[in-house]
Amino acid sequence: MKVVFAGTPGFAAAHLQSILNDDCCEVVGVYTQPDRPSGRGKKITHSPVKIMALEHNIQVFQPFSLREPESQIVLAELNADIMVVVAYGLILPQAVLDTPRLGCVNVHGSLLPKWRGAAPIQRAIEAGDLLSGITVMQMDAGLDTGAMLTISQCAINKDETSLSLYDKLAALGAEALIATLGKLKAGTAVGMAQNNQLASYAHKITKAEAQINWTDSAIAIERIIRAFNPAPAAFSFLGNERLKIWSAAAATSHKKATPGEIISASSEGLLVKCGEGCILLKELQLAGKSRLPVSEILKARSTSFASGERLGV
Repeated sequence: MKVVFAGTPGFAAAHLQSILNDDCCEVVGVYTQPDRPSGRGKKITHSPVKIMALEHNIQVFQPFSLREPESQIVLAELNADIMVVVAYGLILPQAVLDTPRLGCVNVHGSLLPKWRGAAPIQRAIEAGDLLSGITVMQMDAGLDTGAMLTISQCAINKDETSLSLYDKLAALGAEALIATLGKLKAGTAVGMAQNNQLASYAHKITKAEAQINWTDSAIAIERIIRAFNPAPAAFSFLGNERLKIWSAAAATSHKKATPGEIISASSEGLLVKCGEGCILLKELQLAGKSRLPVSEILKARSTSFASGERLGV
């Protein structure tokens, strides 16, 4: 089966690799986002998908849009049976959806119709969901609204971060994708319509959201810290010093304090009052420094975090 693959980040590259490993598929072209500057040096970098495609001598296409007739003609000339889309980042117009013989399929990191949209992995953790998974769907003109071809679920562990769930779903999705392609090739794939009444939307994550609001409950704050690890990383301020917060656990304390107030600092972590309950901050990153356990930061600092100091103000 001739496959055109469209994707950009490492999550997509894991799925491309699974197709390359499948003897029943031939990747005839790869689409990925245009090269962009990245990092402090703003060096132009290739996407993980482009790097993988070049390593396998596959032709790479990087249009800024697929709406122009010229781009659509190029795609049609590849004569693909199917287009596989995984975290590509561009909207596919109807003309593109209709080009491959078997249409276009998408691998989405949620149990649709829950968490349609850009950030399903982070939003599931933030919401306290117990389950996540992968949905392989036949794409239509809507946003993650197509008929579901394969659904595969997994548990969200109590210490799950978006990074760990990302890795789990990448493996789960790659397996589900190959199974789906096999069913499509055999003509046995059956799509199941989504129940739009059960839909929820996973809005794109903004950096502003990552600033901790200490009037929230300890449970909500702990979920945000896990959801935004590794990016954009939850943070707060102690005076003028910005602190990234990498890991934490809800805790209890009978001491009266104001939300954001440091109750104690010990080798176990930084105990901070929240709007409801307390949270023990276990791993932090000071500006310009590496991420470290609080116990190591306390050893290195000339003064310890003082009881009564407040975060976020």
